[in-house]
Amino acid sequence: MAIRLIQLRARLQVLEEEFNLSREILIQLYKEVLGESPPKGMLPFSEDWYSTWQPNIHSSLFMGYYQIFSKYTELSPLELLIKSYEMYLEEVSRHCNYDKNHPFFSITRAWMMLKMMKYNHPMLRMTRCNECQGNFVTRADDSLGFHKNFVCGLCNMPARAGKTKVQQ
Repeated sequence: MAIRLIQLRARLQVLEEEFNLSREILIQLYKEVLGESPPKGMLPFSEDWYSTWQPNIHSSLFMGYYQIFSKYTELSPLELLIKSYEMYLEEVSRHCNYDKNHPFFSITRAWMMLKMMKYNHPMLRMTRCNECQGNFVTRADDSLGFHKNFVCGLCNMPARAGKTKVQQ
């Protein structure tokens, strides 16, 4: 599973937390599998990222697969992550601006989002759209009654949605 996570370009911190292997072994494995050193830097950690329009569509698509697999299979948590992410990649690969080495929604972001949903005080949750009835990732804080009247970004697209140029 470590090799599959590396192939999916998981960050080193994900591998360190999921496997009982030394950092040196994981770095060597990463170099062996991808022929390059693992990327450096901090893990993405902002629940706000998942709430903005385009990231929300991607993260919600991933979570849809994750919820289906967790309901109808007996996969381990790590297998659920990998299988759901592979299904997400399969779906987005059908679209023209997909770069398999740099997908918009990374496996590391998927892993982090699952962590944010499973804390004792979760930062993210799934909320049903009042218009399309789909489930979408939202912030867990409901201090303003936001979740009662939630309308997703697909039903209520922002004015500039889809207007940005994608670099190839």
